[in-house]
Amino acid sequence: MAFTLDVTSMTEPAVPAGVRDDDWPSLAERFRAAHAAVTAVAATGVYGYRELEAQAAERAKIAAFVAETDGQYDDVVVLGIGGSSLGAIALRSALLPTAWNARTAAERDGRPRLHVLDNVDPRTITGVLSIVALPRTIFVVISKSGGTIETLAQYLVVRDRLSREGLDAAQHLAFVTDPVKGALRAIAARDGIPVFDVPPNVGGRFSVLSPVGTLPAALCGIDIDALCTGAAVMRDATMGSDLAHNAAGLFATLQWRAHEQAGQGQHVMMPYSDALRDIAPWFVQLWAESLGKVDADGLHVGPTPIASVGATDQHSQVQLFMEGPADKTVTFLRVDASADDVEIPRLEAGEKALAFLGGHTLGELLDIECRATASALARAGRPSMMMTVGASDAWHLGGLMMWLMQATTLAGALYRVNPLDQPGVELGKRLANKELGHPDYAGEAEAPRAGQVPPTPRRLRVG
Repeated sequence: MAFTLDVTSMTEPAVPAGVRDDDWPSLAERFRAAHAAVTAVAATGVYGYRELEAQAAERAKIAAFVAETDGQYDDVVVLGIGGSSLGAIALRSALLPTAWNARTAAERDGRPRLHVLDNVDPRTITGVLSIVALPRTIFVVISKSGGTIETLAQYLVVRDRLSREGLDAAQHLAFVTDPVKGALRAIAARDGIPVFDVPPNVGGRFSVLSPVGTLPAALCGIDIDALCTGAAVMRDATMGSDLAHNAAGLFATLQWRAHEQAGQGQHVMMPYSDALRDIAPWFVQLWAESLGKVDADGLHVGPTPIASVGATDQHSQVQLFMEGPADKTVTFLRVDASADDVEIPRLEAGEKALAFLGGHTLGELLDIECRATASALARAGRPSMMMTVGASDAWHLGGLMMWLMQATTLAGALYRVNPLDQPGVELGKRLANKELGHPDYAGEAEAPRAGQVPPTPRRLRVG
């Protein structure tokens, strides 16, 4: 089976606060109501991440661009932040071979390396610009609005470097932005820079299957058609209103129930796979920014997602998960089959601490540790679920990402919030624009909100 979801350890008697047999009818009814709400909203056309067929023309445009530029670039550098970068990072980790950027061109079959500049830290940006050869590099600038200040600052730094090298911007830049508006769209039209569309109804954290993720992936040789085909299969499999047969709905409902009815509002995503390790931070943004809102009654709601990775965090965070506050669920994410397993040699036969390992494989060890950690948590009364994907290939990764996006949309209805907006981050953006001198934000209020007294500055200088 390509995907499975085992929720045994979210139920009684596996864990004391788990779902009881007589809870299922009310949960199923709650899910049907949430599903109906999502279906009604879907009719307005706001869930653009599902409309994979509508983006077929843009994928064809990407394929043509990749074919046209084949062999021109040694490096692809993504300039973006948040939803404009986390998807590309997850795709790189899962679908490009290990240590891709350290391999020679021959080992990469001539395909370029992929760098993602997802912050404006000058140390990182200077470092990447120092190791790429600008004449053999393309910079993919991603901002749906065309006004993301971090991305625009990165772009200005890169544009200046290209100019100083006497390089044609149209040969070394590609934009991914709104189809009509924004600064990047205007610059592309003025300077002949290739530009790809983010559909207006696709938000940043839901955009990995749009050119936001598919353009950098395709430039590095990832099969984006397989990625989107797997996503379409999962989309169709998670559209029903029957909780028992909708894996996205089951994930969302049990996480919501654990939070709202059992006080377990911290949701850990723990891949037991280095290929899938960057799914965790991608999920953290998706779950947090979509669900941490003010609900229909004016209450502050939403779970707190946590990124973890096995087996590494068995030696750190799992201590907290086992014996700390019982306020967490853990979702284990595992791959059913690995194409590059390694047998552990039969050495040191006289040392009992080593001899028993011989003949097993590293993949087997990782899988056993995953299942052992899940069993240990259950024995401690801590809830978890197990998500399994058949392989870490493009088809399965597309399906996994769609699974989690569908779950997030359904969870929004369960929490009674709009999972597509992000009003909580807008004030910080406005204040930053004002301080930087953006003319459109000159009138942004500097005074504290009504009833607030400005705090007395309290600073301690050390050293």
